[in-house]
Amino acid sequence: METDEKRSTGKKRGKLLAGLLKCALLAAGFFTYLLAGAMVFQMLEQESESNVKEETERHRLDFLKNYTCLTQDAVERLIKVVTEAVKQGINPLGNPENSTPIHHTNWDFGSAFFFSGTVVTTIGYGTIAPRTPGGQMFCVVYALFGIPFNIIVLSQIGKNLSLWCKLFAKFWAKKGIKKKTAKVLTIIFFLVMGIIVFLAIPPLVFITTESWSYEEGLYYAFITLSTIGFGDFVVGSGQRRKKPFDGFRALVCFWIIFGLAWLSLLINLLISLLEDTEKKILKDLRKKVKQRKERSQGNALQELVQKPEPKHETSVI
Repeated sequence: METDEKRSTGKKRGKLLAGLLKCALLAAGFFTYLLAGAMVFQMLEQESESNVKEETERHRLDFLKNYTCLTQDAVERLIKVVTEAVKQGINPLGNPENSTPIHHTNWDFGSAFFFSGTVVTTIGYGTIAPRTPGGQMFCVVYALFGIPFNIIVLSQIGKNLSLWCKLFAKFWAKKGIKKKTAKVLTIIFFLVMGIIVFLAIPPLVFITTESWSYEEGLYYAFITLSTIGFGDFVVGSGQRRKKPFDGFRALVCFWIIFGLAWLSLLINLLISLLEDTEKKILKDLRKKVKQRKERSQGNALQELVQKPEPKHETSVI
């Protein structure tokens, strides 16, 4: 009885130590990943930032030299006004079709719908935000209920998409393909289709509606669908080559929602595949351990059988 209790206590301690070791390894790996990212970003971006600072200062000094009627304080005030306008999502350069930025608004119905989508999806670009106290308080309440509602909607869309995944896996299974192979093929199919629909095609649209290159459009698509949302590129906030139709931003909002559902589905499929792989590895390990125990027990039993019986000398009286 005491040995059984000791064994159970030992197993619990072993699981606890294994869990702590796993957490420590994950934390170390994650921290290493962050350090590597910091080093790479520093090498790629720090020099460019320094060049931009020098160029900006040079332009400021040249401007003061060319326009001697302006004082340095006047230029500083103008820069502050322009910076504040950019923070509020207003492009001071205006639109090619309009000579002034006054005609452009970030709060028409389509743009407001787009902003609502960025709130509930937690993207939060930061270029468009409520400035009035009433708008800020309403945003708090709206996000408080909207974010859980968005999670429910994405979950439901993901469930419907997962049904298609199961049908697709069954299709491969009918062809005589193994279950794990069918799951891998399903992941590859949805990965490729999602990349084409949500990452490859949208940048082509953004080329015609925004003054972006294909690389910038691809960058915007990924940063948006991953909900990182830096805000350096936002649909409808820059100088456009061609003015999009009314409600274009609302259409982009639907693209974001379905793109997030695709990403969540893909992540769930990958997690399921990794869990199946982990279960198989543990099953194989347990099987090997069991076989070793059986072998050791068999060898011990065989030694006992083959061990010669001790000879007892009989005394003759």
